[in-house]
Amino acid sequence: MTDRTPSSTLPLQDTRRQVLAQGALALAALPLLGTPAAAVAATPSTKAVLDHHLGAFAKGLDEIMKDYTAASVILTHDKQYRGTTEIRGFFDGFLKSVKPGFWEAFKISAQAVDGDVAYLVWEAKPFVNQATDTFVIRKGRIAVQTFTAG
Repeated sequence: MTDRTPSSTLPLQDTRRQVLAQGALALAALPLLGTPAAAVAATPSTKAVLDHHLGAFAKGLDEIMKDYTAASVILTHDKQYRGTTEIRGFFDGFLKSVKPGFWEAFKISAQAVDGDVAYLVWEAKPFVNQATDTFVIRKGRIAVQTFTAG
């Protein structure tokens, strides 16, 4: 079969193929490149959000809630708290249950941050022997938090 495409269009077709191939390659490489610098500068880091969250307890419930959105969720061993209303209730109950001396006994024994995930191990003996929290941070807010204490 004879190619009936005029020879003058072949280089254009080859160029289009190259552009499409390069574009596909660039799109495939995006996850390897990480977050653009502008996005990093505009969004607080995971560590910054974690630091704010830990400091917010001294300032009260409204400050704690600045770390959450309507789409946030906290997972515990027996319940899920979805959205700011339920999460506010969770922290309100927690803050009201804190005994004198708890904050003086509060100590972080391990902390790790990797990308958008933060992990804490803490204690407040004799009130809490050991507890862990895991946080997934998205767009400068806590999207998901897990919590357990014993």
